[in-house]
Amino acid sequence: MNNFEYKNNELYADEVPVRELAEQYGTPLYIYSKNHLQTQYQGLADSMAEVNPLICYSVKANSNAAVIKTFTEMGSGLDIVSGGELFRAIRAGADPQKIVFAGVGKTEDEIKYALKENILFFTVESEPEAERISDCACELGVTGRIAFRINPDVDPQTHKYVSTGKMENKFGLDLERAVKAYEMAADLPNIEIAGIHMHIGSQLLSAKPFEEALVKVKELCLDLKEKYPTFKYIDIGGGIGIKYESGQEPLMPDNYARHVIPILKELELSVVLEPGRNLSGNAGILVCKVQYIKDNPIKKFVVIDGAMNDLIRPSLYQSHHDILAVSETASTITGDLVGPICESGDFLASNRNLPAVSEGDYIAVMSAGAYGFTMSSNYNSRPRAAEVMVDKNQSYVIRERETYEDLVVKETL
Repeated sequence: MNNFEYKNNELYADEVPVRELAEQYGTPLYIYSKNHLQTQYQGLADSMAEVNPLICYSVKANSNAAVIKTFTEMGSGLDIVSGGELFRAIRAGADPQKIVFAGVGKTEDEIKYALKENILFFTVESEPEAERISDCACELGVTGRIAFRINPDVDPQTHKYVSTGKMENKFGLDLERAVKAYEMAADLPNIEIAGIHMHIGSQLLSAKPFEEALVKVKELCLDLKEKYPTFKYIDIGGGIGIKYESGQEPLMPDNYARHVIPILKELELSVVLEPGRNLSGNAGILVCKVQYIKDNPIKKFVVIDGAMNDLIRPSLYQSHHDILAVSETASTITGDLVGPICESGDFLASNRNLPAVSEGDYIAVMSAGAYGFTMSSNYNSRPRAAEVMVDKNQSYVIRERETYEDLVVKETL
């Protein structure tokens, strides 16, 4: 579904003209559709209903409290990767018993925080991490529930920076090592073997790698289930890809479900999913205002007030985001969409056919609801953008635009 469409040649977010939002709240501006968030979540839940999964929204994709709350109000759990994300989750009213904690570098303070909140389980990346969780749990007099992350050595056929399930990646344990890791952890005090975890990568457009990974870990799961009575969960991570550009086919939840449900049913374990981008990616856009049209002998540049500090994906991953004029036009120009940052890598689109816009016009960078604001920075001392939620015909600020004072509030002279 698409909640950002043209009506009478003007781009709308649900029932609200994007131009009105840009004029009311200023630019650069992140705009999210609450209806899209809800529809994506429900669609995945319906497709996977046969195995009744606990869907744990991946907070790193978009960590705004209003986004988190939208999902938790629908019954969602949360996948977190830091103490800060745990703080955000609790602050937004999440149930700690629906929180799973991933990440390769958990500190003692983060582990203790999660133990005190009594989260569902930790995704454990190494034997030393399991030992640290045991030590922290003993100190607090509680039990730490863990699920080792398995690296099934499956090629997810995605960008190398978001591939996480191959042997050369830093994540997880290989199958042979995992057996010994579970044996070691079973002897640790104050540790409960809760399950197994895997996440092979992000933005996968084929369901085959998910199926292949499950086939690889199936026998291990069955062995662990027989060996450890507390072994109850299989967390199959996230990674379900979305449409970023015209002609691209997203991985639809029904297709994904057809490939993974048969194996999951055989395992008879409680299923956990960790979607992030799939739920929020196309729920958001970044709206910017054109400042200048600049020509040189070989190229045209559309200079906007948004930059790589607002949306770093094109610079970091060479990612494609469709670019639309807020006032529809059939005319195009060829060139780069760039911001004011003092870097040659500051672009949101490079060597692309772009809408033929003029100074003062608004443009929309599509599919910016995941890994957009959450990866933004203050580079070049630029205040970060405002975030707005649209709910049908209403809109409201969910994060105020930063000010110059915000840039220095933590500094001392």
